Amino acid sequence: MTSIRWLAAPTSEAWVEQAIARPIEVLIDHAHCERKAAGAAVQLMFRYLCEPGLGEALSPLAREELEHFEQVLALLQARGRYLEPLPSPGYGAQLAKQVRRGEPERMLDSFLVAGLIEARSHERMALLAEHSPDPELRDLYASLLQSEARHFGLYWVLCEERWSRELIVPRLEALALAEVEALSGDLERPEDVRMHSVGIRKQSPKEA
Repeated sequence: MTSIRWLAAPTSEAWVEQAIARPIEVLIDHAHCERKAAGAAVQLMFRYLCEPGLGEALSPLAREELEHFEQVLALLQARGRYLEPLPSPGYGAQLAKQVRRGEPERMLDSFLVAGLIEARSHERMALLAEHSPDPELRDLYASLLQSEARHFGLYWVLCEERWSRELIVPRLEALALAEVEALSGDLERPEDVRMHSVGIRKQSPKEA
């Protein structure tokens, strides 16, 4: 089977530097991301209550996201910190605007946007697992990579079970470009670094 390219551009080195310089902010935001990912899965289950196979697929995903949430909370508490509100970078809201309103387009876009967010999370966790100077954080992010990859893979499977690749791939490509746009620009304040704050590496024509 041909591999699927989710992300249209890689994360920048600047984001990596910003993230490892503010590990607690990123960790708190990571907890919020896991919480939101669980909520997104549950929301889809309720929105499409009678969709065959959807609850069976998304219920385990939501539970696993909450397990990750608890795992991150435990690490925060071990370091004397707790979950606290953080200003959102607006990434999720910008992607939500791309979701079409009519069905079945709304369902397709919802699955693809959820998959894109999981794919970007996986990419950035891999970068933190490689570059963080904190061994405990490296271990945390490395331990989550397999499940994050499984999550965006699941959203792809949900699409393929319902639509042809001829329909899915062009829409994924369009949403992936919107995802890059949502992450483009320069971070104005170092304290605003988040798991999904701006930071995209500009690609050469050969890389694109």
